[in-house]
Amino acid sequence: MGTCAQIMKELKSLGNEQTRKIYRRHGAPESLFGVKIGDMKPIVKRIKRDHELALELFATGNPDAQYFAGLIADDPKMTKADLNRWARTASWPMVTTCTVPWVAAESGRGFELGLKWIEAKSEKVRMSGWATLSAYVSVTPDEEIDFPAFKKLITRVANTIHKSPNDEKDCMNSFLIAAGCFCVPLKEPALKAAKKVGKVDVDVGETNCKVQDATGYIRKVEKMGRIGKKKKTAKC
Repeated sequence: MGTCAQIMKELKSLGNEQTRKIYRRHGAPESLFGVKIGDMKPIVKRIKRDHELALELFATGNPDAQYFAGLIADDPKMTKADLNRWARTASWPMVTTCTVPWVAAESGRGFELGLKWIEAKSEKVRMSGWATLSAYVSVTPDEEIDFPAFKKLITRVANTIHKSPNDEKDCMNSFLIAAGCFCVPLKEPALKAAKKVGKVDVDVGETNCKVQDATGYIRKVEKMGRIGKKKKTAKC
C-alpha cells in the first residue's frame, strides 16, 4: 500500500515542470509537484481505498497529495469534522471545487454540508458548497432529493449570481447546469433561472477555461436525451 511519506515521494517523482506551469495558472501554490491526474490513477488502483492514508495526505497541504487523497478516500468514513477541515484547508481551486465536493457528495453528508458551506464567510468554502450540491444531484437518486429546497437554491442563484465574487459565480453557474441536467423536475426551473441570469462574466485569468452557457448546455443534454441520467461516481 505505502505510507504517507512513501506516497509523497512517489507523487513527487511523477511531477513535471510543464504540468506545474499549467496548474499554477489555475491557482495552485508553488509547493505543488505537478502530477498529471492520469499518472495518479495506477497508484489509486493499487491502493483502492484507505481512509487514514487519505487523511494524512490531505493534511500535508500539498496540492497533488490533496487531490490524490480524495481519490482514495473511503467516503462514508469521512466525518463532518473531516469534511469541514478539508473544505477549510483545501490548497487550491481544483481541490476546493473537485476533491472536497466529490468526497462530500458520496459521504452521505453532501446535501447537509453543501447547504452549510454556501453560507460560509469564506468564498473558498462557499465554492465547495455549490460544487458539493452539484455533485450531490449528479449521483443521488431523485427520490432522495429535496426538490423544493433545490428550487429555492435555483431561485437564489438567479437573484444573486451577478452580485457574487468571481470564482463563486462560476460555481453557481455550474450548479444551475447540474440541477437542470441531472434532475428532470429541476430542468425547467433551471432553464428559467438561466434565462434570467443570461451571460455570466468570470475572469478566468491566464487559463483557457470557458464559462458554460447554462441554457445552451442544458438544452444540449436535453437533445441527447440524457436529462436525469445520473453518474456512477462524482469522482474522476
